[in-house]
Amino acid sequence: MILTRLRALGMVAVAPVVAALIAIVVTSAVVALSGDGIGPFWEVMLSAPSNRDWVAIINQTSMLFLSGVAAAIGFRMNLFNIGVEGQYTLAAWAAASFAGAALLPGTLNIWASLVLAMAVGSLWAGLPAVLKVTRGVSEVISTIMLNSIGIGLVGWMLNTRGERAGDGRRTAPIPDSSKLVGIQPFEARDGEIWALAVLAILVGVAMSLVVNRTRFGFDLRAAGSNQPAAVASGVRVNRMIVIAMMLSGAVAGLIWMPALFGGADYYGSTFQPLIGFTGIAVALLGRNRPLGIAIGAALFAWLSVQANPLEAQAGISPSIVNVTQGVVVLSVVIAYEAARRWRAAAERRALAAALARPAEVVA
Repeated sequence: MILTRLRALGMVAVAPVVAALIAIVVTSAVVALSGDGIGPFWEVMLSAPSNRDWVAIINQTSMLFLSGVAAAIGFRMNLFNIGVEGQYTLAAWAAASFAGAALLPGTLNIWASLVLAMAVGSLWAGLPAVLKVTRGVSEVISTIMLNSIGIGLVGWMLNTRGERAGDGRRTAPIPDSSKLVGIQPFEARDGEIWALAVLAILVGVAMSLVVNRTRFGFDLRAAGSNQPAAVASGVRVNRMIVIAMMLSGAVAGLIWMPALFGGADYYGSTFQPLIGFTGIAVALLGRNRPLGIAIGAALFAWLSVQANPLEAQAGISPSIVNVTQGVVVLSVVIAYEAARRWRAAAERRALAAALARPAEVVA
């Protein structure tokens, strides 16, 4: 039995290594088929980042981590919250509009904006949850549709109520009293690590404690793995669906807050879209665990930042990195599924062997 467990742990450890090798081979093949050089591609991607790039990687990791956690909360209950993109877009616009209005002074304006962002994201995610428990509407379909509605609503509000800035429109910039000074690990020209990047750490710790150390977390995991058994044990599944989706939306609302108060200053040309969709891949890559999500977020941030000089230094389109990211996620999912099936087969063989042994005779 001990040997079987050691082999199972070995498979779990080997799975990500195998996935990484597969990703390297497939990406290299795609680069070669596109007519570009494999050597220059990996030379750029694996080169040491500059100080400015290190700052960008850390900042990007914080947003991707929050996005991954938002998706993972739903995944842990077998809910597919595909609407993180719309939730954080709507929340980012609402928080930026409120902060720019400067209705409250200084730090109080920041706290109120964070609460508003969480509330907007939570309420927008609550809509598909209510539709699911009351009308049986698939959360996949409803969240995808709400993505389009939310993004369209923000665009309309920005065009009708936003102020003109160059060729586009934006919300009013946040006042200087509400801007946060970040951490400057290098020279001033290399930029700052956003002060609210710490939200990623706080959310990760909170998720780990709530999911693994509380009755709510147990109910969440139980309802996600086996709903009939959860109902039999007294879990109110419909209530858990609504709470889980609203929690997911609340975390989604925080995704762009580090950037907003770290130098973006307004919602407009500074807003970074598509983080919500990337977060789904990050959650899958991290197997919906905070530590795994952190590793996945850092990897995706590294690939994204390192892709910037690809065209200038190696003459390769940065879009090839999108292929790399997709291959990494697919390889990890396949590798872990293969490991899971191998482990299940090993446990069945061990059980069959134990049952086949003659019972010991007790004197």
